Amino acid sequence: MNSKLISKLHGKPLGAATALLFGATLCVAQDDDLAIVELPELSVSSSHTATVEPASTYGAPVSRLELNPQIDLQVRNIAEAQGDVSIRGGIFENTGFRVGAATVMDPQTGHYFAEIPIAPEMLDGPRLLVAGDNALGGFNSSVGTIDFSWSEIEEGGNAALGFGDNSLNFQRLRQAAILSRDESSSWGIEAEVSRSESAGSIENGDHNFVRYSGRLQRLGEDSQTDLFIGYQSKYLAWPELYAAPYGSPESDEVRTSLIMLNHSQDNGSEGNWEATAYYRRHHDHYLFNRFALDNRSFVHETEVSAAAIKGVRVLGDGLKLNYMAQVAADEIESTKLENSFTSRNYLKVTVAPEYLLLSGDDESVSLRAGLSLDDSNRNSSQVSPLADLSWERGNDRYYVSFAQTSQVAGYTAVGGATSGLFASNPNLEREVTQNLEAGAAFTRLGWTFSAAAFLRRDDDLVDWTFSYESPSARSARNVDIDTRGVELIASTRIGQVDFLGGVTLLDKDEAYEDETVDASFYALNYAKARVTAAAIWNATEQIQVRVDNEYRKQRENVLRESGDSAFFTHLGIYYAVPEIEGLELNASIENLWKEDFQEVPGVPGRGRQMSFGASYVW
Repeated sequence: MNSKLISKLHGKPLGAATALLFGATLCVAQDDDLAIVELPELSVSSSHTATVEPASTYGAPVSRLELNPQIDLQVRNIAEAQGDVSIRGGIFENTGFRVGAATVMDPQTGHYFAEIPIAPEMLDGPRLLVAGDNALGGFNSSVGTIDFSWSEIEEGGNAALGFGDNSLNFQRLRQAAILSRDESSSWGIEAEVSRSESAGSIENGDHNFVRYSGRLQRLGEDSQTDLFIGYQSKYLAWPELYAAPYGSPESDEVRTSLIMLNHSQDNGSEGNWEATAYYRRHHDHYLFNRFALDNRSFVHETEVSAAAIKGVRVLGDGLKLNYMAQVAADEIESTKLENSFTSRNYLKVTVAPEYLLLSGDDESVSLRAGLSLDDSNRNSSQVSPLADLSWERGNDRYYVSFAQTSQVAGYTAVGGATSGLFASNPNLEREVTQNLEAGAAFTRLGWTFSAAAFLRRDDDLVDWTFSYESPSARSARNVDIDTRGVELIASTRIGQVDFLGGVTLLDKDEAYEDETVDASFYALNYAKARVTAAAIWNATEQIQVRVDNEYRKQRENVLRESGDSAFFTHLGIYYAVPEIEGLELNASIENLWKEDFQEVPGVPGRGRQMSFGASYVW
């Protein structure tokens, strides 16, 4: 175990079905016999939020992350437009998105990691991988991974539409069908189309989105195979979208295509495995001045091909092998980022035996320990250890974990000019992260609790910085950071109300290699204290109220033009019409108090958005 880290201890053509929601629509079903609202448990999809669907557009995988106590979603425009996902004080580049066994990566920049054109209903999750779980299952994501799996297709369909202030309107249609079924397997097909447009909650904050997604699924007694094809096109505008603090009306037009094949296999007492292969193409055209339509200074297209496998193999009594491997190859065509290299290959392999040290009637102690190899043809390789000890007794779990991870920087950081609006740095080192933590999860007196305390050391983290000596540029720089954090989450049900709350406390010490750095856009943009509170209230048999709240106290930043504290509230009211089975009406609002907090320093905060909608499930 690293002595540097320990010393710090002394001083995270195809159809659809299942519940579709729109805008702020949250899926509410009715019992066949009783006209009562069916309330999903908070743990379902592990969202840790009440309002799972947005009020400002149709839902996306990233929608489930907003106001989540474990995840800090730093929003430009709206979450579904451009949201940077930060975990436990890391930056957006440190967060991976895994679907099946493979992390879906964008080699240009982490700003596009969440550009995944999959309808949320096709996915189970998200689940958060941190510490040893991220070291085992993550790929080029040194702090955490948002983990999704493929859901089982159910026959049926949905339609939804909504409208709101700021000229908002959006629509969705999904249909799913079981094509054939026998004693051992079934074939299903699912497809979805969604669109959305709005003038935006502030001037020059408009968007126009469309998504098409479909899949074919074979479901066996102990296996599932999915073939997915998806495409989305998004236009989003926002003042100072990426190039704050220069005051320009900016825009970004992105197009993302994804083809994925996934197979999961359950071998019973022998273990399980899952394999994934995908191809992703992403095109973006960024304009510093949205009205200069002919400007092609920032046009990029990336392609990624990847394959991965993960699983658990039981080797004997009290011994099993956890493993994961992913290979990926990418290339970029760019008007700006071809100064260093334009293609890269990646490899990660992790092997972690797990030993059952103690097993009783209601108690067990296990030790998992192993190694990861990260390699690239453009960077040095890195071997990293992981080890965790866990004690489970009944529904209680206690653990201590040490894990090392590493990753390499994207093309925006290493492939561009060393001056200009976005100043790259071809000499950036491989990032290495070490995380030491202890945690617990238990249930007492109707309350479910989880807690974690961690210490993380990031060596050569890549940050984007500001200097008064070069005020016209954002510059990529390596920085060493020590992060200390505590995370507490609790949930319960009282009467007809489900409650869930979270508290996160963070503190950092940083050392930049370049002493001219005066401010940080990302690495030091974190909440020193963050409190979330969610509630789901079954007001009547047909009416449900869902509310999410967040208070944060951000670290001071000279680039932030708003205050350093904020209070956000998202609210949704849902009415299941008893006379028409499957019909739901809804009213939703995001940013109830019109909080103008700059979630990214220098980037204007979003305004308030209200919407009304209807969804029908058959």
